[in-house]
Amino acid sequence: MNWSFVIPYYNEADYLPATLASLAAQTLRPFRLVLVDNGSTDASAALARQIGATLADIDVVHVHEHRPGKIHALECGLAAVTTPFVAFGDADTIYPPHYLATAEAGFATGVVAVMGTDVPGDDAAAALRKRRHVQRVSRLWPRQTHSGGYGQTFRTEALKAAGGYGERWWRYVLEDHEVMQRVVKHGRIVYPFDLWCVPSNRRVDRSAVNWTLAERLLYHFTPAAAKDWYFYRFLGPRLAARRMDNCNLRDKTWL
Repeated sequence: MNWSFVIPYYNEADYLPATLASLAAQTLRPFRLVLVDNGSTDASAALARQIGATLADIDVVHVHEHRPGKIHALECGLAAVTTPFVAFGDADTIYPPHYLATAEAGFATGVVAVMGTDVPGDDAAAALRKRRHVQRVSRLWPRQTHSGGYGQTFRTEALKAAGGYGERWWRYVLEDHEVMQRVVKHGRIVYPFDLWCVPSNRRVDRSAVNWTLAERLLYHFTPAAAKDWYFYRFLGPRLAARRMDNCNLRDKTWL
């Protein structure tokens, strides 16, 4: 077994069944599915166990992380991974059947991370434009991340060598960007054109997770050698001042 797929969730009963159905349809099998309950108070945990029991050729592992915040759930999920490759996804995202197979093919060139693109599920033209856009920007800025936590896959040993996830590194939003600036020190990352997924369209209000235009521009134009300064000396204190810690998403203010 080469792959683990980690899905952290917190009160995702409305979306988790569709996400799990998409993972059940993966053409690459077998794989391990690590479902991390981050203290849900709805029916999410019961649904995860009920649906997980029906998944053939998938080794389903249920873990519980009582500390609130996605960064803790990611850390807990990674601790359960023993396979050479690991994918991290969101509980409100649909993954096409070829997702893991495409990611595995991406690692054939010896890279340390293979990133997916988020596309709309109801507009084929817009989806194609987004995939082409990510191809362009990933070539312009190859040592930055152009993918969120919904679509990141890693060579496990590289992710763990980089320190993995943990509040000791980063306790704010945008953890998907921070982790990549550590992983990229261990090798190259790629964005295959055919590696894409469809996050839910509920994310209308991004105020709980957004950075400012100035912060985003500086991220793009800060040299790779200065990225530690950017995250730990510049961006981190600014996010702390705005109280944009990792628990913001638990409030679902962006629904």
